[in-house]
This record gives sequence, C-alpha cells and structure tokens, in this order.
Amino acid sequence: MLLLATDSSGRSGSIALARGNADNSCELLEVVPLAGGTFSAQLVPQIAALLAKHGFSKHDIGAFAVASGPGSFTGLRIGLAAIKGLAEILEKPIAAVSLLEAVAVGARAQGRVLALLDAGRGEAYCGDYDIAGNWAQLRTERLIKRGDLFSEAQRGQRPSSEPRNTLTGGATLATSDPSLAEAARAAGLSVSLGEAIDAGTIARLGWRKIEAGETVSPEQLEANYIRRTDAEILAQVNR
Repeated sequence: MLLLATDSSGRSGSIALARGNADNSCELLEVVPLAGGTFSAQLVPQIAALLAKHGFSKHDIGAFAVASGPGSFTGLRIGLAAIKGLAEILEKPIAAVSLLEAVAVGARAQGRVLALLDAGRGEAYCGDYDIAGNWAQLRTERLIKRGDLFSEAQRGQRPSSEPRNTLTGGATLATSDPSLAEAARAAGLSVSLGEAIDAGTIARLGWRKIEAGETVSPEQLEANYIRRTDAEILAQVNR
C-alpha cells in the first residue's frame, strides 16, 4: 500500500512517500523537506511533484499519516487541511500521529516514558506514556514550565530509597530536541536524545496504526495543540 505522510508542526516540515508491506514493514521511498513559513504555497505542489517523481498519482495513495501535534497553530492547520481534503476526495483512511508519541517510541525504552518537546516561551510539551514493544499508551499530556518540569523530574530521578514524584518517578525522560536535552542534563537529569522527527518517522508510526485499524475519517481528524490559542485565552479572560 502506498502511504503519504506529512509533518507541518514546526518551523520547517516535510512530506514522505512510503510503501507499507505485507510483512508489516514500512519502506520509505523518499522524504522531502518543506521550508518554514510557506507551507500553504508548497504543500500540495510538493505532494504532486513527489508522487510524479516516483511514477504515481494521487489515486495510487492507499492511506495517509499526519503529524497531529503538538506544534504550530498555522502549520498544523495547513497540513491537516491538505490531508483532510485529499483523504475525503480519495476516500482513504488517515492515521493521526502525535509527535510526543513518536518521541516516546523513538526512545527505545520499555515501561514508562516521559516524552518532551520544546514549546517555546520557556515551556515544554510533555507526554506521559507506557511503552510495550513498539506500542505507546498515553497516560497524560500537558504544557509545563521548563523549571517546573526539571524540578519534578529531579525528584522523580532520586534513588529509590527516597520519595519519588508521582508523575515522573521511574520514568525515562526522552526528547528529540538537542537544546532541551542539553538543558535537562545541565539540570542534572538523565535524558535520552532521539533522532529528529520528520515525515518519515510519521509514516512508520502511521503504518503501524493503519495495520492495527487505528485510523480516523477526515471529519474526525483534529489537531492536538495542547496550548490554547491566544484568542481562546483572551476569550476566557473576557468572560
């Protein structure tokens, strides 16, 4: 099955073309970068060009995988809108993949994993997962100040003879952001630094979800921002 994957969650993004095989493997055909700030102008033409390069048309696509967040409001809206449109026209399923889930699985650890991504403004996105094999079960996700996160993690990484924080105790800390990993280590924390997330990563995780039947329709596909928009915050203040 031909799989098209997109990641427009950050300042720069990417699209990937992959082939899902009968043995459950996912073969990446190509990953193409997208420059930040021009997703709306680039995304659909780049998808068409990538398909044509490999001798395919949109009608050859069997399913889609998309990074559903957390990340840029504008980038996520553009990426998800493009996939929604294509999936609706072609009547194909969509696998929505959380970037935090990708980080957690990429840590190659078992048990509890706390996946971290930089959220700007001195904050971090945190996803608390239970990992079994290549599958991740979400416990909670939230937005937290870096200082608060590091303080909680420091308590959680104390020797077992001391009280452990209930959120981070015993968890493996993981991120794909080198600057966040550096900051965590400077705070005296042990953290696993994984590979950068791109559309190729989304394709591989998306294929697992597609094989397991964990897909959504275009109407069900939603972005996971975690952080509220400035408009939502203002509306709440003005109530």
